[in-house]
Amino acid sequence: MATTWLNKVRWDDNGLVPVIVQEVESNDVLMFAFMNREALKRTVELGEAVFWSRSRKRLWHKGEESGHVQKVHEIRLDCDEDVVLLKVTQIHGIACHTGRHSCFFQKFEGTAEDGEWQTVDAVIKDPSTIYGSH
Repeated sequence: MATTWLNKVRWDDNGLVPVIVQEVESNDVLMFAFMNREALKRTVELGEAVFWSRSRKRLWHKGEESGHVQKVHEIRLDCDEDVVLLKVTQIHGIACHTGRHSCFFQKFEGTAEDGEWQTVDAVIKDPSTIYGSH
């Protein structure tokens, strides 16, 4: 199978590209991750999100442990060809390892002098029941 389409992506010096994951129905931004060439190729082949885990140093099929798979509807490349956008259906509604819908659950409130981050989204499911104790 020809994979010349992968050459259009502007991979960084580590062979990675940033990925924004957006829910197709709500347009909520669910998470941010990275892909290498193999992860993007596998995502296309499976129709499910596969990332490069920098902490695990391996491919990571989203939901492989939690069951919170992301079904991919669209893959887009930005104008500079260095950021990928996935439009997905989030299975079970939980994208974040904290048990929340989105990884972006903290909102800045206040001023530059006295601001703070406020948690604005509730936990849908206790992470210890998803992953066990780590």
